[in-house]
Amino acid sequence: MKNRKHIRIISPSGTVNPEYIEVASQRLRSWDYEVSEGKHARGEYGRFSGTDGERLEDLIEAISDPKAAIVLCSRGGYGLQRIIDSEELRGIEIPDSKRIVGFSDITALHQLCGLKGVSSLHGLMCKHIATLPEESEALQLFRKALAGETLVYDLPAHPLNRAGEASGTLIGGNLSVLYGLQGTPYSLNAVLDTHEKGCILFIEDICEKHYHIDRMMQNLRMSGVLGRIKGLVVGQFTDCEADPLMKVESIYNTIREAIKEYSYPVLFDFPAGHVDDNRPLLLNAPVSLTVSDTSAVLRF
Repeated sequence: MKNRKHIRIISPSGTVNPEYIEVASQRLRSWDYEVSEGKHARGEYGRFSGTDGERLEDLIEAISDPKAAIVLCSRGGYGLQRIIDSEELRGIEIPDSKRIVGFSDITALHQLCGLKGVSSLHGLMCKHIATLPEESEALQLFRKALAGETLVYDLPAHPLNRAGEASGTLIGGNLSVLYGLQGTPYSLNAVLDTHEKGCILFIEDICEKHYHIDRMMQNLRMSGVLGRIKGLVVGQFTDCEADPLMKVESIYNTIREAIKEYSYPVLFDFPAGHVDDNRPLLLNAPVSLTVSDTSAVLRF
């Protein structure tokens, strides 16, 4: 009998509907994975799945357990910034074979992986694993990503795209979380410092005011992040309404305006973020970006 990969489900941030964990576990087992849960994965402590100490305990245990090849975060929400700078996490070794999976608030863990030179997966969490149709493209691509298969995205042109070619390490995640980590040891500049060959930045967000997105982009500009990257991939900005007082047509136009002084390639409207069609991205891993007038290709 072949050895099956083991997935450990933890909830390092917000509390989650236990049914999502239950049904997601069933689906993952149907894909021939072994599945276990952190002690506090189904817990509730206000908006969190447990106290800071309980959530940290589950996270440390999952990373340290050699049997857990994949650490799947059940959901985002909020909570990782309260524990990400713990002494235990600062000193922990994350094996190259370990894959941390999630998005949104889990961006903080992606930054930790980036600092330690370990690849991680920006991808589906329990709600969508449990509820998406089996044949959905996002779910099938996620299944391939979990299995370590190569990801190649060939997308149609977007009018705001900027043509060019770039290669480097893909970093990033949720813009609000990245903004909250600016000025800390887990900032984008700190991750950029660890990758001498350069990085391509991915961003997405949800439920943010138009002017706040501009504020965050201006922070990345003034802090030097936008001037250091080799390319930009802009994902979905879900439920972020355009504000006519900003004097630009859309959120995407505001982002394009923030990078106008740079010449690297830019891909807009990538299908990843807080949407059902949330396609997996391998973060802290090599990627190439080719943008032309007719298409855009992201290849891992």
